[in-house]
Amino acid sequence: MTSKSKTVVAFDLYGTLLSTESISKELAVHFGDDKAAEVSALWRRFQLEYTWRMNSMQLYKPFSDITRTSLLHALKESGVKLEDKDIANLMKAYDNLGTFDDVPSALEGIKNSETIDAYVFSNGTNDMVSSSVNQSPSLSKFSEVFKGLITVEEVKVYKPHPKVYSYLLKQVGKDPENKEHVASVWLVTGNPFDVVGARAAGMQAAWVDRQGHHGKGGWSDRLGDLASGGPTIVVEGVDEAIKGIEKWVEEKKL
Repeated sequence: MTSKSKTVVAFDLYGTLLSTESISKELAVHFGDDKAAEVSALWRRFQLEYTWRMNSMQLYKPFSDITRTSLLHALKESGVKLEDKDIANLMKAYDNLGTFDDVPSALEGIKNSETIDAYVFSNGTNDMVSSSVNQSPSLSKFSEVFKGLITVEEVKVYKPHPKVYSYLLKQVGKDPENKEHVASVWLVTGNPFDVVGARAAGMQAAWVDRQGHHGKGGWSDRLGDLASGGPTIVVEGVDEAIKGIEKWVEEKKL
């Protein structure tokens, strides 16, 4: 099978391949479990909110800057403080995040795949993503699985801006103006906003719904009703995503 006939699968990094649980544990050292959970949730909320607000204002700052600033916002909102050295340690922790349990088997399965070309596709900076992939204790062993690490740094906008998905398509050798090319590319992500963005661009999307393991999941993002529809497939792990994509492609003969 030639590279042109392979299925391109782009994996979101933070929250899809890599878990931020270790950062929550580090926060718990300072604040205890309950307050750490509050800070962690706010940190992620503001991190995403900042990127969307920056897009709306047509401004860009590196994701590392946004991540640090949104942490300061979360600390202030929660009524707690950290020393500069502790904040620096939390930022450095992004270089050593572990994978979710369902990730290694998925990447092992596509290591020598003749049907899939895998990429990382992230809001992070080039340096941030490279460090995370190559220094993660559990992801680094699979770094050669990825044909490339694609970030938004060159286009200087964040997901779900359409320019980001167009840039991804060009980087994997697809024509963004060719609907068949676009529809042959998959995004695997745990973020609903990313699913809607990819679907609006005409791509396929596998939503990783890990809450489904506990019976608390299910697609609930209604923006897709207005923009592009929901995910192409819903899975409970990255390992299931690969199987689901292969099955879908075989059935559709794309």
